[in-house]
Amino acid sequence: MNIALPSYRHVDEMRPWSDREHRLECVAVTPEAPDVMTFTFRPDRPGHFFRYLPGQFVTLELPVGPEPVMRTYTLSSSPSRPYTVAVTVKAQKDSIGTRWMFDHLKPGLQLKAIGPLGDFSYARHPGAKYLFVSAGSGITPMVSMTRDLSDRQPDSDIAFLHCARSPDDIIFRWELEAKAREMPNFTLGFIIEQLSHGQLWSGLKGRIDKAKIALLASDFLERTVFCCGPAPFMATVRESLAGAGFDMANYHEEAFQPVAPPPPVVVADHGGEAQATKVIFTMSGKEGLCEPGHTILQAARASGVRIGAACESGLCGTCKVMKLSGEVEMDHNGGILDDEIDEGYILACCSRPRGEVEIEA
Repeated sequence: MNIALPSYRHVDEMRPWSDREHRLECVAVTPEAPDVMTFTFRPDRPGHFFRYLPGQFVTLELPVGPEPVMRTYTLSSSPSRPYTVAVTVKAQKDSIGTRWMFDHLKPGLQLKAIGPLGDFSYARHPGAKYLFVSAGSGITPMVSMTRDLSDRQPDSDIAFLHCARSPDDIIFRWELEAKAREMPNFTLGFIIEQLSHGQLWSGLKGRIDKAKIALLASDFLERTVFCCGPAPFMATVRESLAGAGFDMANYHEEAFQPVAPPPPVVVADHGGEAQATKVIFTMSGKEGLCEPGHTILQAARASGVRIGAACESGLCGTCKVMKLSGEVEMDHNGGILDDEIDEGYILACCSRPRGEVEIEA
């Protein structure tokens, strides 16, 4: 029996994967630590590669029930190896989307994804030397950037400090220890909070503070810092650095926190009551009214039109839709590119109509 084998292609003979045209196909599921898994994907069609920046994120549409949910995950893979992408995720006890991935996402299954997007990358904020500080699953963008620098500039000066509950909870521990042996200017440190009975540990214990940061990187005041982890953890790191006189213009952090829908904007009174504006949703064949100060996303929900959304703060790009006519005021946080805006796309979560508009939704 003859089996058709894929032809070998160089990257310059391939096309970039696009979230508008393609899906992701799961090819591997790898346990990393307790309740932590890495899911690796390839393009759903041959002849494509992934183009993104290390540290960026994607939003996955997960079919958990009658209505899918959107969940945003940082890529742990490196764009220096562009044939697959991977997300490394931790399932909390109340997880919905991530728990579905653990239970149902297997090789061969395809998902819709939006992105990659994000500004949290050494490519956007380059420095002569770096300090990567993370806790828990916040390690993923740091690993993406470390993998990329290891391939592109293996002599990069990186101090990598990660905090975990216990030695068993350190994600990518063995890979990072290998990097410390292979990369001449890579310094690695772990801080753990607790040890089980009889467990041996020769590293740092307790919680992060200025003294522990200085133990790993005595020259931390001269480094470009990237920080990712729970909000209280990042607040401690910020306070420690600021208290030591660190130039906070060289500090960058990343976090995805659930947010409440944006409050209505107060509309100025110009001599009459502000009027609701008509929003036409062409794909669903519905029309609705957008109350003064409300967003297109709020108007869609009020009209029974589904527009996918995750962060609802103009960051993740999940709610990107095409504006066919009309004008909007959009105040985003990097979740949409300038060329996409030029093409007519908007983010529904942070766009407010300035009159009647038509939306492809």
